[in-house]
Amino acid sequence: MSGPDAVTAAAGERSEPLARSRVDVAWDALRGVYDPELYVDVVALGLVYDVRDEEGTIVVEMTLTTPGCPASESLPLIARGVLERALDGSATADVRIVWDPPWEPAMMTPEAARQLGFRAR
Repeated sequence: MSGPDAVTAAAGERSEPLARSRVDVAWDALRGVYDPELYVDVVALGLVYDVRDEEGTIVVEMTLTTPGCPASESLPLIARGVLERALDGSATADVRIVWDPPWEPAMMTPEAARQLGFRAR
């Protein structure tokens, strides 16, 4: 450790924990958004491709398991609502559905794959 934090640590003083970024808050919030048919969260399913902060708007690029997914209209709205509540007015949310790359089961976390009966990698 170097710099001011090292001096503070060496002096035995406690420093305030670093504030979490809005992107970190958004990722955590998305872990609470569940696919209504699979009941696994969209992050564990590998449906979230990108979360970034664009000048005060949290932009999420995510996909769905199939283009004809029954949740294609509701899931982005649910995600946006969860994000805006978690961000508590510090940013707006823009959830974009993308199809490239197409989703495949290998994008799931090993835990999600096991939960759905897939052989974990």
